[in-house]
Amino acid sequence: MRPLRASDKDQWARMWKAYLAFYETTRPPELYDLYFQRLLGDDPQDYNGLIAEIDGAPVGLTHYLFHRHGWSVENTCYLQDLYADPQVRGKGVGRALIEAVYDAADAAGAPSVYWLTQDFNETARRLYDRIGIQTPFIKYNRR
Repeated sequence: MRPLRASDKDQWARMWKAYLAFYETTRPPELYDLYFQRLLGDDPQDYNGLIAEIDGAPVGLTHYLFHRHGWSVENTCYLQDLYADPQVRGKGVGRALIEAVYDAADAAGAPSVYWLTQDFNETARRLYDRIGIQTPFIKYNRR
């Protein structure tokens, strides 16, 4: 596991595009550039990015950020995106990425890490059930 680097842009875009396709969505090309720039920036309000590698080849990514929470003094950590290439799924890449976010949260003094997934993401949910706790919250979006 390592922080995202500027030289990762093409591989990052490949994986993020695949991640978005899994969730049956796309984003405009200009958003790729903006998001990648934010991932590399030093604004504490922006996301952080990590890349998982096997034999030097990028095979997974995660994006996370820290934010305030009204119910605690400490910041909380939101794990926004998590992706592992299909050929490495089941080999611990997703777990390693999540645990790297846990480590980053611990280092930042943020005791809580949370993420969302869709109900049909059964493969990932088997992992999430082993390393996290499903909450009873239901998410709503603005109409």
